[in-house]
Amino acid sequence: MPGVDLRLLVGLGNPGSKYVDTRHNVGFMALEHLARQEGVGFRQQAKLHGLLAEVGHGDRRLRLLMPQTFMNDSGRSIRAALDWFDLKPSQMLVVVDDMDLPFGRLRLRASGSAGGHNGLRSTIQHLGAQEFPRLRIGIGAPAEHPVERRARTVSHVLGRFSADEQPGLAAVLDEVVAGIDLIRRLGIERAGNRLNSFSLQAAAA
Repeated sequence: MPGVDLRLLVGLGNPGSKYVDTRHNVGFMALEHLARQEGVGFRQQAKLHGLLAEVGHGDRRLRLLMPQTFMNDSGRSIRAALDWFDLKPSQMLVVVDDMDLPFGRLRLRASGSAGGHNGLRSTIQHLGAQEFPRLRIGIGAPAEHPVERRARTVSHVLGRFSADEQPGLAAVLDEVVAGIDLIRRLGIERAGNRLNSFSLQAAAA
């Protein structure tokens, strides 16, 4: 099975020190983790409304984009980047947080709806399509009861990972970076077989 000609990696989050390391910014954290491993830094790109870094060279070049438009307008930055680099939506991977997934779980899909995520909703609106790969990183829900969950959603997603969660978060980010390479080599389906079965319990075993 062929791999994916992945050229653009997008992490969703909110800009500014107020939101650094919050659960809603785990998409940013994944890209920053990869950039640190590769020894590259991000720079502001006004025309893309975001921060941009590059890893690899030639056919292996991968651009990393962190939109600075705030989550609810992420699609504006993504649309600008796809247009500027002349890429198709199928050549990008969007990395986002997911409250419906338990902390430590991942879900890779080739397409799909926004699933209640405002950053994905904005992306779909600006692209006029939902056929683009996305990797959801589970941040868990603040409560099981629907009423309590709704009441605590904002404080949960804009809160920071606890000290107890930090080791698990590091393992998740390592798996995301490894998964990006798998996607490029093996394709969405085969990479998804690994990523979608990842769990912190198995990783710690």
